[in-house]
Amino acid sequence: MTFCLGIKTKQGLVGLSDTRITSGNETTTSKKVYTVNRKKHSFFIMTSGLRSVRDKAITYFSEVIAKQDDSFTKLYQAVNEFGNQVKIVAKEDKHFLEEAGFQFNLFSIIGGQLEDDPEPKMYLLYPQGNWIEIRKGTPFVIIGNTGFGHPVLKRSLHYDDSLEYALKCAFLAFDATRISANDVDYPIDTVVLKDGEYFTQEKRFKQKELEHVSAFWNNRLKNAIAELPSEVLNGAFEKFEFLSKDS
Repeated sequence: MTFCLGIKTKQGLVGLSDTRITSGNETTTSKKVYTVNRKKHSFFIMTSGLRSVRDKAITYFSEVIAKQDDSFTKLYQAVNEFGNQVKIVAKEDKHFLEEAGFQFNLFSIIGGQLEDDPEPKMYLLYPQGNWIEIRKGTPFVIIGNTGFGHPVLKRSLHYDDSLEYALKCAFLAFDATRISANDVDYPIDTVVLKDGEYFTQEKRFKQKELEHVSAFWNNRLKNAIAELPSEVLNGAFEKFEFLSKDS
């Protein structure tokens, strides 16, 4: 499984991805983020699904970028083209994968800003090649292992938050997933794109670098639970006398 998260704020975009690859009983580490940085032209792609499908689609798309990148002036155009490459891979491999018992299931988060985009944009691309735009109403999207990180983001994240705050939320969503699912793990890759800068900054973090953050959060949670104003809940421990039907 995978954990990839994209966040859109008024200041720009934040992305976070784990690197664990599980195949049967074997686990390996591999990058799940692809970035393009050119003058007034920057975007990233994070994927969840079969590794072979991802690698083939990215390879095909890289060739298109090398030849036609200047023709994309808005991010949705690049998203459409990546969707086209995913559909080409589906035509070539989907039948054979399904015969072998595998599902063609490549989901992608694509975020960036090209010269004619008024602000950074973010899209969720489905395996069928169609997409939705991530907007301020729900300013984040997770692909892969989606359930465990949602509560942190729903409770704490808003479109008007800073990129620094959004990155903290992203880490806590990953940490909650890592603790709950054994197929999501370190190292993690982060990407940050500030509005108007047209450069996606990448950074990889190992577990030792962030253990203290996780420990801090765990301790704060325990203390917060202990301090909850829960007098009403204490009624659950009171003894009640139940009358029998015959009395």
